[in-house]
Amino acid sequence: MPGAPPQQETDLLNAQGHVLVAGGPGSGKTTLALKKALHRINAGLGRGQAVLFLSFSRAAVARLMEASAGTIPAASREQLVVQTFHSLCWNLLCCHAYLLGAPSRLQILLPHDEKALSSGIDRDDAEWPAWQQERESLFLHEGRIAFDLFAPMTLRLLRQASIIRKLITQHYPLIIVDEAQDTGEDAWQIIQELRNDAQLICLADPEQQIFDHLPGVGPERIAAIRRELAPLEIDLGQQNNRSPGTEIALFGNHLLAAQARGARYDGVSLLRYQPKGDINLAFRKSLAVVYRKVRSRTGTRPDSCAILTPTGRDVAWISAALSNGPKPVAHKVIFDEARALLASRFAAYMLEPKNDQLIDSFVPEALDLLASMEQAAGSKTGRKTADQYRAWALALRQGKPLGKPNVPKALKAVIRSLNAASFTGDPRSDWLRVKASLRDCGNAALASVASHLDYLVAFGRGRFLAANLAGLWAETGNYAGARGAFDTALTQDAILEASQDSSGLHVMTIHRSKGKQFDAVIVLRRGVPAGYKKWRSSFVWRDDQPPYMRSRKILRVAITRARKHVLILEPPFPACPLLRGHAL
Repeated sequence: MPGAPPQQETDLLNAQGHVLVAGGPGSGKTTLALKKALHRINAGLGRGQAVLFLSFSRAAVARLMEASAGTIPAASREQLVVQTFHSLCWNLLCCHAYLLGAPSRLQILLPHDEKALSSGIDRDDAEWPAWQQERESLFLHEGRIAFDLFAPMTLRLLRQASIIRKLITQHYPLIIVDEAQDTGEDAWQIIQELRNDAQLICLADPEQQIFDHLPGVGPERIAAIRRELAPLEIDLGQQNNRSPGTEIALFGNHLLAAQARGARYDGVSLLRYQPKGDINLAFRKSLAVVYRKVRSRTGTRPDSCAILTPTGRDVAWISAALSNGPKPVAHKVIFDEARALLASRFAAYMLEPKNDQLIDSFVPEALDLLASMEQAAGSKTGRKTADQYRAWALALRQGKPLGKPNVPKALKAVIRSLNAASFTGDPRSDWLRVKASLRDCGNAALASVASHLDYLVAFGRGRFLAANLAGLWAETGNYAGARGAFDTALTQDAILEASQDSSGLHVMTIHRSKGKQFDAVIVLRRGVPAGYKKWRSSFVWRDDQPPYMRSRKILRVAITRARKHVLILEPPFPACPLLRGHAL
């Protein structure tokens, strides 16, 4: 694979101070940084020292680990530590949070649990400041910490205990920060705390900053890196090593610059579908097109393919379409959905063994789990439903008659039917049995829970889920403690899982695709209502104004995930202003 120009590579390898490496997608930033890491390892590290490669997404960590296998010899690989920012902070807090006054044993407050506890409060809500105080209290008094408190609490730790800062920089004399343009304010402050005692290499693409809607992330970060670190700057420009031999990167750059050349791009195509037609057929046809295009170019079918879409709602829609029909299309869904995870905890509870003579005692607990799922929605309807479920649960515990409410009655029937049919010990098939029981019980509320379980696609979420449940069965011959195993698996998946398998077909939002790459990419565009008698392209983000720079950045990220071919799947109406003038 082509690399950086020789002089730029030499400059980086010989640099003693901080460095900013800028460049477009596929320009070789990661490859160059790994060469710097190897150079530092070969120069000699002290006992117990290593190079730290720090990224902000597990997908990027997986890509870095894959890339390092081809760049760093096996004998030197132990001295390269690749971590997510969350993982680094979690490790530090687990060891040292007691210095902040927190309990010595910490527990992650997973996002779906936080949604349930807070009734779905968002940062824009008036109740957020009060919830912010409650979250900090949960950390200090109970040791429960939400993900987005990792960085601020780690920053507080470093500022209050300088010895911890010294320990980090002594262990990691060279720290490489990937996707530095997306560094939030707390993470950036942590990096600054380390700057005096470690060499920092920041990798950045200013045109890929698509998370500027998050708190503390903004276009000022590159300027702050220059101002605070005074780095040597290496600009790799827009050279393309990810999709060589194609014009995919060129198309992405033209989209960003609102520049239409009026001629087709090699490696880029367009396919139109009828929104009211057979969408399952449209997806299958688009897959056939990209597979044929890649085979024509390379002689082999693509090993990996992704369908990308702007919204999570479309992810569920695409997954449902691929799963329906006489020949379902196998795929993996990458999602981030509180209700789906809470529904999955409920399903784990249904796997747990229950005494058939005490069926009535299990219904209230099941209702409490369903109440948490409804409350996480953050809507008035969700809160009302949650209150009703909890009222039924309380009445059952107190032995009060309920009359004939459908949900408790249906729950009792489902629990009894699962008890009557023994599980097999295969987590995949047993999970599907629970889902089928809920779907076919005749109660709409429980059937909707089954639909949320579709997000997991039989443990596509991560390898830890099935492994933990299988481990329970191997130890006890049943799924006793399945909820604990499920929660542990989610924590492992969120903090530790980096070796994500990119092969096969994946469905995800564009934002979730950042840091990933695939042989082929299909980008779905839809027409969405933007007001009375007005429609807009789903590629144009709400409130983005001409020339739609934020929308262009996000679409460019989607386009440049492809190594060999990208296809835009779009309806004939409405026209997309971002694609105007492009010959596809």
